[in-house]
Amino acid sequence: MEKQKFLTEDKFPVLPWHSFDIDSVIAKLKTDPERGLSTQEANNRIQEYGTNTLQSTRKVHWYTVFARQFIDVLILILLVAAAVSLAIGALGDAITILVIVLLNGVLGFIQEWKAEKSIEALKQMLEPRCEVLRDGANQTIDARDLVPGDILLLNIGDRVPADIRLIEGINLKVDESSLTGESTSVSKAIDTVPVDTPLAERSSVAWMGTAVTNGRGMGIVTSTGMSTEFGRIAQLTGTVDSEATPLQRKLAVLGKQLGILAVIISTIVALSGWLLGKPLLDMFLTGVALAVAVVPEGLPAVVTITLALGIRAMVKRRALLRRLQAGEALGSATIICTDKTGTLTQNQMTVQRIWLPSGEFELTGVGYAPVGDFQKNGEQVDLSKQKDISTLLESGLHCNHARIAKDERGWYAIGEPTEAALVVAANKAGLHLEELSHIVSEFSFNSLRKRMTVIEQSPVGLIAHVKGAPEVILERSTLILDGEQVRTLNDTDKVAANTAYLTLAEQGLRTLAIARRILPSDISLDEEHVEQNLTLLGIVGIID
Repeated sequence: MEKQKFLTEDKFPVLPWHSFDIDSVIAKLKTDPERGLSTQEANNRIQEYGTNTLQSTRKVHWYTVFARQFIDVLILILLVAAAVSLAIGALGDAITILVIVLLNGVLGFIQEWKAEKSIEALKQMLEPRCEVLRDGANQTIDARDLVPGDILLLNIGDRVPADIRLIEGINLKVDESSLTGESTSVSKAIDTVPVDTPLAERSSVAWMGTAVTNGRGMGIVTSTGMSTEFGRIAQLTGTVDSEATPLQRKLAVLGKQLGILAVIISTIVALSGWLLGKPLLDMFLTGVALAVAVVPEGLPAVVTITLALGIRAMVKRRALLRRLQAGEALGSATIICTDKTGTLTQNQMTVQRIWLPSGEFELTGVGYAPVGDFQKNGEQVDLSKQKDISTLLESGLHCNHARIAKDERGWYAIGEPTEAALVVAANKAGLHLEELSHIVSEFSFNSLRKRMTVIEQSPVGLIAHVKGAPEVILERSTLILDGEQVRTLNDTDKVAANTAYLTLAEQGLRTLAIARRILPSDISLDEEHVEQNLTLLGIVGIID
């Protein structure tokens, strides 16, 4: 069994991390905010604290799955009938009933056990990853490998994988509704708060299972796995029982009715015969035989086989059911609502289309591998003659915190997947992060602003690179890059841009508009002044 230690009062003290200053947290967890933990130290701490996973309170064993196939009123009645048949010497009937019951159990077990194993495999495939600082470098690791003392980096859209004490934050807001029920995102800061502060008001801490909705930050992991606040809730809710399906409830009622009917018939027959002078033993055996005959031995097997055949058809269409009886309830479903990104897809964003005033372009290649071509109407584009593509991708690269890396499993993103897609597209055009200038300021993306701006110092002065929802960027643009010329954005351009991003959205692509502005030297570097009079560069369509 996988090792897991809980940070309990008697073994590993649960400390009020929210009330400790940053230096105290660093000292207590013996970490380095500049370099993070070493790989060796992280491995040692995994041995001490266990993996960062929420342990199931009830591990599913094969014998449990097999045994639950027989927890059914009809099956129990059949087992009683088999025992009675065996007791009265009807060996053939007893064997027949037992074979049917066993066959029913084996069929159900095979289907459900395969589903359990498949779900376990899916859980491993969907293992969340996170960005940490280790050995002095940013690394992307499986969230299960986090340990207390790790330096964790947070970006907008990230789900916090452990409880952390924040040590850095820029406009950081977190959705804590999964933990506290509060629907509004909570602002976070690095300042200490009093020891007795309620959990929902501990602004210096980010909790496992919550989501970053704005800004970015950095923190020190203080608790992992079942030692987190989320883990404690998981322990309390781990004993909730599943509800019976409509079919199970109907079969249970039918089983009880048949049981009562069998007892009534056998009693009436036995008493009637005895009152008419027949031997009591003979009439008892006759009544028992009638009771056994009333029970439909084949019904459970027919139901199980029917459900198994239905589920096999679903499996061919890549639908996985954990319980056999769930097939009946799912058969009534007409609409299934599900998240697509990261659930039905791998969440590997790829820029596939680019709209510019000079035309529409396609990018080849899938995933985060920086290999692909730029095409227009099926023909490869010479980027040296299409400077507006490079200009757009350059701003997309500058207005960005993501990067890509490669390990033995292939290319992967470090940071927000949508931003990583822009990095990959820029790399395909020969642009790289090493060419970035010094960042002076930043206005982070959030659901209200729907845009992000990075101001950098360049040889021509301050440049604001902006990306966001096309309708928002269009409202704030007065100029447009047409080929290599910047001109006034007119109504025809707005209609063309609107049509372009709506068409891309209808094709299932995420859309981002990208703009820039060379800032006057005397401008006030705040949102309202900077994010006006933008030059629209184009719109990208991203697929996952």
